[in-house]
Amino acid sequence: MRIVAVAFVAASALMGAAGSLHDGNRENSDRCPSGLTRAVPPRSDDAPGGAEIMGRIWDLRGLERDDAILVELSRGNLPQFLRELKPVRLTIDDHRGTRHEAIICVMPDYLAVGSDDDFIRVPMGFEAATSVARRFGFTLPTRKMVDAIYQQSVVRLEPRPMKPGPQMVSTQYFFAHNEAIENQRAGGEPGEFVSGHKKDLILTKRLLTRRGHVAIYGWHQRRDHPIQPLSTFHGARYADYSHGVRLVSTTVVYDGDPRQVYELLRDPKVASILTHEGTIKDAAKIMGVDPRTKRAGD
Repeated sequence: MRIVAVAFVAASALMGAAGSLHDGNRENSDRCPSGLTRAVPPRSDDAPGGAEIMGRIWDLRGLERDDAILVELSRGNLPQFLRELKPVRLTIDDHRGTRHEAIICVMPDYLAVGSDDDFIRVPMGFEAATSVARRFGFTLPTRKMVDAIYQQSVVRLEPRPMKPGPQMVSTQYFFAHNEAIENQRAGGEPGEFVSGHKKDLILTKRLLTRRGHVAIYGWHQRRDHPIQPLSTFHGARYADYSHGVRLVSTTVVYDGDPRQVYELLRDPKVASILTHEGTIKDAAKIMGVDPRTKRAGD
């Protein structure tokens, strides 16, 4: 019931704002309806900041660290600016030459724990990332969405690779990379629509045949040149400092009407507006959403 409620709330919120997102009104077109993040719990005034959380998980790795991060996120301990979603537009022409538009609403940066003034971006394994997405009524982006996010973001940062080795999966590396990103952003405001600084965990049909793995893509150096091509090499619980989890609302405005992302991805007539892979009929299943649920936080 909770998943259905999340989807209903999100769809209702977007119904009221679909017109303003679709009509090109500059006053409204640079933001998404706040109702889309209604399932994200409010942050408590006494919630620990990012630095304190890093101290608590400093020596943890893998599933144990993911579990600790999930506890914080499930309590709403993430920056307020991540609740202020940004619209990203994708278009495609059908066989008649008619142009269609899909507007997705995405977090302006990667998932982080803490406050607007004290936050740390937190790489997670695929299982943890999809768990957060389901709780909040979101999904992971496709490769095509990642490209569009990069192209339409306000701030594009140069990738900052760190020395490879077993330390890549350490919390110390997570912290150090976050510090490097913040140095790049010096003078920037929290919540800027930013990209280029992490590889994305993505939704791809390859995961239907690569069960128990995670798909990563991105870390763009230029508009069409990501460092990381689509890869499903690593296991589902793997996460290193270069990974990021950017969530996308499951409600999409397609030609002015709110639709569920999984509905669009399984429709052969329109799926290509959101993915390079044709249809992804089992996208909801990949994300761990019950396929029997019609509108499940879809």
